[in-house]
Amino acid sequence: MDQRDEQEFAEYFAARRDAVRRTAYMLCGDWHKADDLAQTAFVALHRRWKKIRDRAATDAYVRTTLVRASIDESRRPWRREWQTETLPEPADDTPGLDDLVATREDLLAALKEVPPKQRAVLVMRFFEGLDVTSAAQALGCSEGNVKSQTARGLANLRQVLEREVETNG
Repeated sequence: MDQRDEQEFAEYFAARRDAVRRTAYMLCGDWHKADDLAQTAFVALHRRWKKIRDRAATDAYVRTTLVRASIDESRRPWRREWQTETLPEPADDTPGLDDLVATREDLLAALKEVPPKQRAVLVMRFFEGLDVTSAAQALGCSEGNVKSQTARGLANLRQVLEREVETNG
């Protein structure tokens, strides 16, 4: 567009901005959506400004664009939401970050009290995710030894954790 067309569009926009926004509000019932619709209509008008021969028909063009934009927005999947007065609160089943951190700290502290061989087996099996055979190869011992150390380590870990719960709540 040349300078004269830009000036004409700017004058039209300044004169009709509020009226178009009000019309958009009447179509959708939400001022934020009305702003979006009005902007869409004015952008479309700006693109076609040079091609509009009858400037008296500009209001009709903007209204048509506004209605079509409103219909298009209502068809979009993310617009199929229901407005409510209150937000649904999520169920508070999951422990908070503070609970997870406390649990992790307690577990690490309890692991320090388990004998070293049992701790190594527990770490390999449950933190590294190794099966009995892989843990035995990694630790250089028999599979039976891994199984017995796992059982003893879990028993010691439970005992330490129960003691921690009884002491600190």
